[in-house]
Amino acid sequence: MKKILITGGAGFIGSHVVRLFLKQYPNYTVYNLDALTYAGNPENLSDIETFHNYHFVKGNIVNEAFINEFFEEHQFENVIHLAAESHVDRSIEDPLAFVKTNVMGTMNLLNAFRKLWHGNWEGKLFYHISTDEVYGTLGSQGLFTEHTPYDPNSPYSASKASSDHFVRAYGETYGMPYIITNCSNNYGPNQFPEKLIPLFIHNIIHHIPLPVYGDGKYTRDWLYVEDHAAAIDLVFHSGIAGETYNIGGFNEWQNIDLIKLLCAVMDKKLDRAAGTSAALITYVKDRPGHDLRYAIDASKINTELGWSPSVTFEQGLEKTVDWYLNNEKWLENIGSGAYRDYYEKYSQ
Repeated sequence: MKKILITGGAGFIGSHVVRLFLKQYPNYTVYNLDALTYAGNPENLSDIETFHNYHFVKGNIVNEAFINEFFEEHQFENVIHLAAESHVDRSIEDPLAFVKTNVMGTMNLLNAFRKLWHGNWEGKLFYHISTDEVYGTLGSQGLFTEHTPYDPNSPYSASKASSDHFVRAYGETYGMPYIITNCSNNYGPNQFPEKLIPLFIHNIIHHIPLPVYGDGKYTRDWLYVEDHAAAIDLVFHSGIAGETYNIGGFNEWQNIDLIKLLCAVMDKKLDRAAGTSAALITYVKDRPGHDLRYAIDASKINTELGWSPSVTFEQGLEKTVDWYLNNEKWLENIGSGAYRDYYEKYSQ
């Protein structure tokens, strides 16, 4: 039996990880801790909320007293830490919120985990999920490896870089077993529609302009969320403590090329004339500190643990579009805030 705490498990990536662990490992007890801020949605897990080995707890990792009591009560042997503020634009508007959640929240978890086990580390693991944005930006050549120096350029990436450093420092100072993974841009079902792909799907459905930063040539590596969850599963069970693994989709796309592909897919799915959705593309003022290119070298996790993506970007994008079109009510609830009513009903 393993007792696992997954933080941020009602969010986009976290909900897929929770679902995978519950279905794959019925002998594990999974606690999902989520503050249910704007991007946390219990409806993401409505299909597994009755599982006997699943426990949802509403709570915020920035509350030190709560976290200490929570760990003491439940004696968590393993932590998979996904809870984070993650949107760059929001970090530019309110950087302190990112420091509180991503830095101080992580510190509260690390301290509670350390105090609980007092150096009795056998069978314990603190698994911290991070981002490729901590590495900064790339030119037209090269890839981020696990040895790339950190060079964050936004308040979001700086807060995640800080939390990575603290996790590593606790491993070195206290002997705490940890693993860090840095992933590329995720996409797929249940993503909050502030992010590019679900936002543009929503806008295309409703004939709303598609805002493209600058010249649209910013380049990102894209990873289907279920492939990321599978990688997390593999790293958790087979990764080496004290190691970092980069997780990427081997899928580099310039934003404008991705958007044009999405427009073509949406025109086909919605039975609209070719070019209808692309006509909504609107170039807008660039955001400050916009990184030119991210690209992950995922060869380490591929060669050492045998992980590779299960879908191409084209396949994953079509699956994603199909999910949103088949779940328009979910998208509408998110847009209206009605998804919070689900939590109120769920928590009574």
